[in-house]
Formats: sequence, structure tokens, C-alpha cells
Amino acid sequence: MGEDVKVALGLDIGTTAVKAIALDEEGRVVARAGAAHDLMTPHPGWAEGDPDAWWTNAVACIRRAGQDVPLAEVASVGVSGMVPALVLLGADERPLRPSIQQNDGRTADEIAALRARLDDEAFFAATGQPFSQQLIGPKLLWLARHEPAVAGAIRRVLGSYDYVTWRLTGERSLEQNWALESGLWDVRRRDWYRPALHAAGIDEGWLAPVRAPHEVVGEVTRGAARETGLSAGTPVVAGSADHVAAALAAQAAPGEVVLKIGGAGDVLFAVDRFAPDPRLYIDYHDVPGLFLLNGCMATSGSLVKWLAAECARELAAGEDAYARLDAEAAATPAGSDGLVALPYFLGEKTPLFDPVARGVFFGLTLSHRRGHLHRALLEGVAYGFRHHVEVLEAGGHRIAGVRIMDGGARSALWRQIIADVLGRAVEHAPGADLGSAHGVARVAGVAAGLWGWEGGRGAAAAAARHEPVAATAAMYGERYGLYRDLYRRLAPAFAAAARG
Repeated sequence: MGEDVKVALGLDIGTTAVKAIALDEEGRVVARAGAAHDLMTPHPGWAEGDPDAWWTNAVACIRRAGQDVPLAEVASVGVSGMVPALVLLGADERPLRPSIQQNDGRTADEIAALRARLDDEAFFAATGQPFSQQLIGPKLLWLARHEPAVAGAIRRVLGSYDYVTWRLTGERSLEQNWALESGLWDVRRRDWYRPALHAAGIDEGWLAPVRAPHEVVGEVTRGAARETGLSAGTPVVAGSADHVAAALAAQAAPGEVVLKIGGAGDVLFAVDRFAPDPRLYIDYHDVPGLFLLNGCMATSGSLVKWLAAECARELAAGEDAYARLDAEAAATPAGSDGLVALPYFLGEKTPLFDPVARGVFFGLTLSHRRGHLHRALLEGVAYGFRHHVEVLEAGGHRIAGVRIMDGGARSALWRQIIADVLGRAVEHAPGADLGSAHGVARVAGVAAGLWGWEGGRGAAAAAARHEPVAATAAMYGERYGLYRDLYRRLAPAFAAAARG
């Protein structure tokens, strides 16, 4: 890097890893790094994370990026992450417990309790959010009921990327999509929706100021500079929800759906006005004036990680478990020899809003092998994506194309399965596995004046295109009908099992 060259640094706090990416003034990737951590599931339906592990990995990623680009050249930093994760700080400004993640499914009773305290129509009109396991209010009600000592010690509430931003700057903030997706934010008034705060017992003093993604919230402190190697005084922006940053990085044309295959699965579609759909979430786009319809499946890539951890332990050290599983699944016929997976291992968010739904392998026989299980999971997630695309079309949106990104998109097999299940061509751009970190680096670059909202993209890379195979698509159409019918038939059983 030459003298006076500046870069924008983006960090993504993901479900199972932190990723970092640095872009130069031409939008070219000049450094990247990653560090893994675990999603903790100590009880059925629970999903928790360790905020200290996120910070440790963020520090490691920044220092690794510094091996490729001098950190003194970083003009601005942005952090993206899972939203709305719940990080609770006590009087000593330390996390009181592990974070409760956005896909955690423990709050079915509390959702019902909150719903009984609020008017459905008024709540949706103000917040744009349906009642679901994603909301912050039910999580805090759960803590009050089950961990009262923790609930009584709360002094601050932050999100995942807001926590790392605070560790960098010492300034507390909540990025606007944490506020929106929390179910505590009145979109039209741009203020907290106090009926929801009161119904959930939330002290407004716990909540930090709400900031736009490109708004500078502070500078890297001397202490954070010593830990990370960044220069003290480097500006840090409010950051971005991970899926929103991914949509920015995807360079999707108007009318294109973006499928983000991370630990969870996101279905993203940009719109030019606040027009919420009760079957979906809605977010602020990183680009001012736009919004993003957001379908979110509680699990996608996390299913693959689970299968690799539980069913591929015998692989030799250094052998890529994911590549091995993909090879076994590729050798398995489409349709997995009659095996159908419901991917609801953490319940399901959109469009079902059923926190007590559970994962199912339907049709198992003694002839099925590990490759069948893996392929059935890939197909099950693809069926979930198809369900969301149908919801968008039913809402009057015309789908002009489909782009796939994030870590799960590295699997060419999975991309082809999605094309066949959707019956549509799908595209995947090289490097899209770092979409959220890339997107929030672009946001940071806007704040630093390195480029405008259309800049920071770098040279357009040729996208891999997958066309649906007609016969396979027809077969998947039939299997998709079975997938949908299985949930309808099993939903009462899920509910009965949850009641004990």
C-alpha cells in the first residue's frame, strides 16, 4: 500500500465466526481474515453466544488483516452482525450472561403473554414486526421469569455488533435495524414504542441512542488500539445488520432476490417504501430511503455444521468435512431416495412464526446413509427459500432474478439444488462468502468519504450461473408439496410436545 492510501475495514460478527475484510479506495479487497466460535445450544430451542469470544475473534481478525494492510491506513471501521441479538451489561459493564440470539426459540409462552398485553394491529402498524421469537420483549420477559437475578442486574442492552462497536469506542449505540427488528421501535415516529417497553418491563434507560449505519458513533480508544493494532482516533460507524450489509454487497439489481446462507438463512428484497408484510420482517436498507423485506429462517448453514460435528467426526485430521459431505450428497439421487428434512431445528421464524417447530427427517430407512441426510438438509433449506419466494410473489412483487451469497453459497451442489427447487436460474459471485463484512466495509467507506453509496464495489466479478434442470425441478416441485404438507400435519404435534 502506498503513502496516503486509505482503506475501509469491515467486521462481521456471525453466528459461528467473525470475518474481516478491508477495501482500498478502488473497492478492491486488500485483506481478509476469519476466526471461528461456537453457537451454544445448551437446551432444545436455545441459541446463545459468548460476547467475549466475539471480541477476542474481532481482535484476532483485525490483527490478521494488519498483516496484509497497515492498520494505520484504516480510515474508518464498521461492524455488522446478527440482529437483534440480546447482550446484557451489568453495573460493572460486563456481560451478565451469554447473549440470547435472534434465532433462539425458548420464548413461546412469553410471546403469548406479550401479545395479550398489546393490541396486534397497533403493534404491527407502529413497529412493522409480527409477533415472533425474534422480538426482544419476550426474551426479557423470559429472563424476568427464569433468571430474575440477571434481570434485576440489567443496566444496558446492546446487540451483537453494537457490543463490539462499544468495545472499540467506549460509546454505546444501537444501530437502527436492531431497534426496528427488536419490536420496540415506532418506525414513523422514529422513537421507542412505549407500549411495547411497558408490556415487557423494559427501562428506557437501558437503551442506547439509535444511529444510522454510516453515522460515526465514536473513535477507537487507546485501550482498543493497544489490543487491535488500529490507530487511536480511527472513526467507527454504527454498523449494519449482517443481512442488510449482505444485500448491499450483493450488488443486486432492482427486483432481484438475495439468498444469504449463513448460520441462519435470509431472503432479501429491496423496496422503496415502508410497506411491512405480516409474513416477513422489514428492515431499513443501508442506503438511506430504501427498505428491505426480509424473510429469515432460523437455521441453514448451522444445520450443515451440526451434521459435520455429529456425523463426520471420524474424518482424518485436515480433511474438509464439508467437502466430504457434499461429495457424498452429490452421489445421492435428487430427492434423497425419499428422505425429506424439515429444517426447523431452532423452531422457525418467517413465514411460519412457530418457535416450537422442530427438525424432522421423514422417510428414513436402513438404506439411507450420511450423504442422504446431508442432501436432505440442503434440499430442506432450499424448500424453505421457495416458500419465501412464493410469499414475495403473493405480495405482488415481481422476481427478476436470484443471487446467492455467504458461506453456504460456496457449495456448488447447494446452489444447483436451490436452482432446481426454485425452478429459476441463480447466480453466485466469487467472494460473496464475505458479503456482510464486505457490505459494512462499504458503509464505513461512505462515512470516510472514500466513495458514495454506488462506490466501493471494486471490479465486477463474473458470476457463476446455475440453470434449473427441468426434470429435477419437476420432481422437486412434487417433493416441495410434501415438505409443506408435513409441517401442516406435524404443527399440532409440535405444539403438544412443547406443552409437555
